[in-house]
Amino acid sequence: MKRIVLFIVTNLAVLLVLSVVAHLLGVDNYLAVHGGSLTGLLVFSAIFGFGGALISLAMSKWMAKNAMGVHVIGQPADATQQWLLTVVEHHARAVGVGMPEVGIFESPEPNAFATGASRNAALVAVSTGLLQRMNRDEIEAVLGHEMTHVANGDMVTLALLQGVLNTFVIFLSRIIGNIIDRAIFRSEDGRGIASFVTVIVCQLVLGFLASLIVMWFSRWREFRADRGGAQLAGTPKMIAALEELKQVHEPLPSQQLAAFGIADGGAAGGLRRLLMSHPPLDERIAALRALGSH
Repeated sequence: MKRIVLFIVTNLAVLLVLSVVAHLLGVDNYLAVHGGSLTGLLVFSAIFGFGGALISLAMSKWMAKNAMGVHVIGQPADATQQWLLTVVEHHARAVGVGMPEVGIFESPEPNAFATGASRNAALVAVSTGLLQRMNRDEIEAVLGHEMTHVANGDMVTLALLQGVLNTFVIFLSRIIGNIIDRAIFRSEDGRGIASFVTVIVCQLVLGFLASLIVMWFSRWREFRADRGGAQLAGTPKMIAALEELKQVHEPLPSQQLAAFGIADGGAAGGLRRLLMSHPPLDERIAALRALGSH
């Protein structure tokens, strides 16, 4: 969850900075004078939209390491670290990707994530809480889940999806800003200060709505990663890992945002459900049970 939120927040921040810089440098005005067609605006939007998403993707591993305080394992310090490297290496060979960096970060919550700009230059990290709470079979399944994310190129797909959404956010924001500036503030060219302020506000609002689509994609890919974890480690191990997460979070139903999965989803509905990056654990467990044990 935190990794997805970091990516979205970074993307929105980059998008906002690019928009402000474009305005200060006069790019918006230049476009209006020399290429004010909808096609020109769409090209401009795509360049900045995909630029923001790709910058966020390039920064994803660095951001995750620094925000989460990940200690990347170089030389294993103990048997546990050596075992983690061995399992990740086994999974990497099984899914056909390069060996990712493997790290550990301090957190009492059982948590794990994978990130990186490419399938062959990824980072897989687990929390100290996960190592303490789960047995090796469950951890093996969690690592299989994360390595499936890597093999599926989920971060790249997420960035491309975000780039498309950014494009339309920028495009529609400028059209709305232009209309409001002309209609309400009677600006002759639709490029007054009201237009700029409206564009920024629209980007934030439309960016939030776009994030709901990103969250939907994130939920869908979690089911797919669960299936991958089950194939790599075995369905019973994957179910056991999710059951352990459920036990950790069931006594605290108010904590909806859980690492690796969302806590009790029974009360989740409406906007809260739309904002989930992971499906409720009960749904994930039911989906795995439907596959049958092997």
